[in-house]
Amino acid sequence: MTVGLIGIALVSLGMVLTPGPNMIYLISRSVTQGRRSGLISLTGVFLGFTTYLTATCLGLTAVFAYVPAAYTGLKLAGAAYLLWLAWNAVKPGGASAFQPRELPVEGPGKLFSMGLLTCLLNPKIAILYLSLLPQFIDPSMGHVLLQSLALGSVQIAVGTLVNALIVITAGSLAAFLARRPGWVRIQRYVTGTILGSFAVIMATDRSKAIVTP
Repeated sequence: MTVGLIGIALVSLGMVLTPGPNMIYLISRSVTQGRRSGLISLTGVFLGFTTYLTATCLGLTAVFAYVPAAYTGLKLAGAAYLLWLAWNAVKPGGASAFQPRELPVEGPGKLFSMGLLTCLLNPKIAILYLSLLPQFIDPSMGHVLLQSLALGSVQIAVGTLVNALIVITAGSLAAFLARRPGWVRIQRYVTGTILGSFAVIMATDRSKAIVTP
């Protein structure tokens, strides 16, 4: 289980550092309206994470109890998705999330709801739980639901913490990276390497499907 927790933490770190809707929105909001607004938006993102985790964990126990072969399909789908994220991180001309968009000033309620909506409409989050979470579950330990919740909680903790740090430092990071484009390339290549490595590991893994809830 410890290996699984470390594994999901590393994958979550790689994914949260890959520019996507959540990161771009939070950075843009923080730069435009300040750290407080960025953190309020992040609470909406946190609720989105929790909503996906709850729905997925309840569904996973049923899916793997009755359709064990689905494990293989999800594993390959997860590996393919990680490879796609890795390519997007390293491909020539890739954009940096630290080039924020201008956003209109909004109140706390709107900030929270926009953060939630951005997370719920983010396909990366849905695929993370549906395709990647099962890869770190140990069938021999049983309690698939509890394992899923524990692993998902690690992902939420990593994602929330990293996003909070990004929100707090968004303005400074944007200015720093604008003057040093080489650092952006380094971040992209490191992220791509992490995600690509896990994609290969997942695709070549020979572990059996989960058959008991």
